[in-house]
Amino acid sequence: MAISTTDLTAVASNTTADPTRPPSRRHFRFIANPKAAIGLTVIAIYLIFAAIGPWVAPYDPNARSNDLVAAPSAHHWFGTTHLGQDIFSQVLVGTRSVVYVGFVAGIVATVLSIAIGVTAGYLGGVVEDTLSVIANVFLVIPALLLIIIITTTVESAGDGTVALIIGCTSWAWGARVLRAQTLSLRHRDYVEAARATGERTWRVVTFEILPNLTAVIASNFVGTVLFAVMSEITLAFIGISGQSNWNWGTILFWAQSQQALDQGAWWWFVPAGLAIAVLGTALSLVNFGIDEFVNPRLRDSGGHKIRTRRGTAWMRVGFTPVVRDDDLTGPRRGRGGAAPAPIAEGASTVSFGTRGGDR
Repeated sequence: MAISTTDLTAVASNTTADPTRPPSRRHFRFIANPKAAIGLTVIAIYLIFAAIGPWVAPYDPNARSNDLVAAPSAHHWFGTTHLGQDIFSQVLVGTRSVVYVGFVAGIVATVLSIAIGVTAGYLGGVVEDTLSVIANVFLVIPALLLIIIITTTVESAGDGTVALIIGCTSWAWGARVLRAQTLSLRHRDYVEAARATGERTWRVVTFEILPNLTAVIASNFVGTVLFAVMSEITLAFIGISGQSNWNWGTILFWAQSQQALDQGAWWWFVPAGLAIAVLGTALSLVNFGIDEFVNPRLRDSGGHKIRTRRGTAWMRVGFTPVVRDDDLTGPRRGRGGAAPAPIAEGASTVSFGTRGGDR
């Protein structure tokens, strides 16, 4: 089925100019996604707690009291430990360590993956082969084992050291993905046009290739942050990192070592477990929001219309709409013997596929 592009142009010109729709609304489409909005809100709350947690904590997380393994109450919202320590204060103070390690490792890994992956994909040749070999070597390095060895060997190893190790050993997978995407972009028409006009390499990469890799970069960053958070908590839970530096894994370590589950002290491990689960869910929601924002087949809203006999058919963004013969405006051949609407001379036609539907 084919209809004139002049008709589509006329319809599009009548429907896109909506004075009631703010012209800048498209810039907030990502935030308007419910998954992304919820994920970003939760992450913002965690960042606030990480910044002000030590100052708003009602008690010193190391301070002891006579309320031993006490259930949650007005004085201790999350209960106390076997030493009378306030668990709510420990959760608040421990947020900073987890968030710091996660985001620092994510930034380091993202920068390295962009520098190595995009460079290898764009330049090619010997440079690509060399960087690909380096990436393959880092892919097989066990990051968690390396962190354990370094933290047990270096006495002054803290959150910064752990974050750098995780970041420096977690970039290889993202670099391979970015290399593959860059290989598919470097011979596109707009890239060739930029090179033909004499643009320097760094400008072509920065302004022509990197903007098209934003979704992949953001997804890699979110994944690395989640991996770093779980690695930090795992190290604390198995007793590798210093137990004087509070984080959620440290709380779980003491709860497990003191058999909180056998004592029925659910408040000792449930708050820290929920904090981990909520943060992981928020990062996953942001990742889902990024996928839906950049993947046309996952978007659920659109702004294009086609006029039909039954009214107006909304075109889902990223899906090819179905336009049936009896839906198009104007008479059709075979419907009462009428001839089809004439097509303007010189006008091209557009064929519609089989996916999508009226909205």
